[in-house]
Amino acid sequence: MSATVTVRTRPGAAYVLEADDGRHQWLADEPIEDGGDDAGPNPYELLLSALGACTTMTLVLYARRKGWPLEGATVTLRHARKRTEAIDGSAGERWEEIEQEIDLDGPLDDAQRHRLLQIAGKCPVHKTLVGDVRILDVLAPIPEPV
Repeated sequence: MSATVTVRTRPGAAYVLEADDGRHQWLADEPIEDGGDDAGPNPYELLLSALGACTTMTLVLYARRKGWPLEGATVTLRHARKRTEAIDGSAGERWEEIEQEIDLDGPLDDAQRHRLLQIAGKCPVHKTLVGDVRILDVLAPIPEPV
């Protein structure tokens, strides 16, 4: 699978960004209290929505394939920065934590519910986030003068 998304600044806006994948357009921004216009979700909210969408789709696809009576699924995601405190009171280890609260609707038995919880961790976006991700930052070439 290959995907391309272009994100660009919006002229005259502090942080409003326009994103485009060639078929859809959406905005990203920062909240007003962080100097933005709150014209769209912030980058972490976009990340959570990608994970939540993938998790929900994966659950629905799996249940359909198995013929299970999943009538709906709701995934609520929360992001937090965590830090341990060292014995001497200094800042210790730091990590990012995402919690997915999964609400399954329908007459599923306990075994089906537990299996769907396991399947939630197998969605492609989840695998990407916890896998070996390499982000290559490269500068676009400077256009030749006309």
